Amino acid sequence: MRMMRLRVDPVACDAFGYCAELLPEMVGLDEWGYPVLADGVVPPPLLDLARRAVRDCPRRALFLEAAERQGSDGARVSRGAVLGAGRSAGGNRPHARGPHAT
Repeated sequence: MRMMRLRVDPVACDAFGYCAELLPEMVGLDEWGYPVLADGVVPPPLLDLARRAVRDCPRRALFLEAAERQGSDGARVSRGAVLGAGRSAGGNRPHARGPHAT
């Protein structure tokens, strides 16, 4: 089984707090309601809840990705994003327009 970890895009997050409600074992909230993620990998019994938290994030700011592992020389080897890949940083936000855009 692959070891997974949570990651949040702080720019895309609008502090709805669904992630903390669905996965309080791994996600806390700061004083403004933004997620604070636990360090380390998601325990296997919590993977289904972690996937649901990622899926239900209204801003698509929460990601589940393969955890980094140590290479034979001690260097970190990243396995890349697994769930949440291909999303833009802004989620489904409209593009910003300048004051003169029509």
